[in-house]
Amino acid sequence: MLKIVHPICCGIDVHKKFLVAAIAITDSNNVTTYVKRRFSTFNSDLIKLRDWLLSYNCFEVCMESTGKYWIPIFNVLEKSCHVVIANPKYLRAIKGQKTDDKDATWIANLFKFNIVPSSFIPPEDIRMLRELVRYRFKLIGHRSSEKNRLQNALTVSNIALASVVTDSFGKSASSIIDYILTCDTFDPEYCKSLLHKTLYKKADEIIQSIIGYELRDDQSVKMKVCRKHYDFINQCVSDLDKAISQLAKPYQDLIDIAVTLPGITEKSATYIIAEIGTDMTVFKSDKHLCSWAGLSPQNNESAGKKKSVHVSRAGVYLKPLLIQCANAAIRDKKNPYFRLKYERIKKRRGHKRAIVAIARMILTCLYHMLLKREPFNPSDADYINMPEKLYQKHKQQYIKKAIKLLEKEGCTIIPPTIT
Repeated sequence: MLKIVHPICCGIDVHKKFLVAAIAITDSNNVTTYVKRRFSTFNSDLIKLRDWLLSYNCFEVCMESTGKYWIPIFNVLEKSCHVVIANPKYLRAIKGQKTDDKDATWIANLFKFNIVPSSFIPPEDIRMLRELVRYRFKLIGHRSSEKNRLQNALTVSNIALASVVTDSFGKSASSIIDYILTCDTFDPEYCKSLLHKTLYKKADEIIQSIIGYELRDDQSVKMKVCRKHYDFINQCVSDLDKAISQLAKPYQDLIDIAVTLPGITEKSATYIIAEIGTDMTVFKSDKHLCSWAGLSPQNNESAGKKKSVHVSRAGVYLKPLLIQCANAAIRDKKNPYFRLKYERIKKRRGHKRAIVAIARMILTCLYHMLLKREPFNPSDADYINMPEKLYQKHKQQYIKKAIKLLEKEGCTIIPPTIT
């Protein structure tokens, strides 16, 4: 029989305009009675909800993470109650017996036995940092979309500039596009004068990619709007970067620890901390964190057969960031630690699986580094090629390991005489 962990608890069924709360009160004879009430999602009613819970001495609350509707309720209850936010897949009621009252009661019944896994909700200061970082991620996506729209307009207008230059938004390419959008007749010599540095040697090829273009009015208007929107998004990203750096100042010591890991920059360390927080004790282990980030294969086994070994869809924001860090780590020439591991895995599993494996290794390292507040210092690293400052810091530890190995092999270690 399951043990009742929370004798007094509340299950909340959340909707956009209202919520239904059910308090489950279990007496000494394990008999549970329920008190139900409906509230609107206005702030005045949410305060009444908090006071109503406290009047029953109910400090344990569980609700499902329905869109963004749970956040206002969480904001009001956070300081007075222990609120558990659960994934809806863990709280699904029986089909055909669903009403709002029954859903709230069902959540309370599951929660009183403490069998509902809680979602990770970081502290308020980390949530503020995470909100800005995720918004920046969206803006970068919009900026990439504008770049693609401009490139499509160039292609439709018979301008093959992207076939010659690396970046259509580079200094030289931007000057050329501005000139094309404003000139009445195209002057090749003036166009050549707009080129910078290394593009001089490609001047003739660039002119050939432009001559004969047909710029219609609709494409001209589209390109001007795309460039204006692109510049505006850049300004917004710059403003966000300033705000993010300001909010990240209290975590500078942890960021300094994270950047000792190959492939991690100060900016990426800030974004990772915004996602996973600073307290690693909220995760059961490094494997739990990797699973939460979507870097572990799913468990889908039946009759002794594994049906799927794909990584999960979790970590929508964290997983792409770690993949970028993994790609940077395998290209790090100063510290080839992850590159050597990547090359070994790639031979057997291919690039995609190997890069996901490296991303998981990076997150595992970060877990232990932030947990112990120690810089990157793998036990299987090549001590000879390690940076001198880090080597000197851990020299005594290496000596102890070497002595232990020699004694295990039967050697007798005689300490040096002090004169």
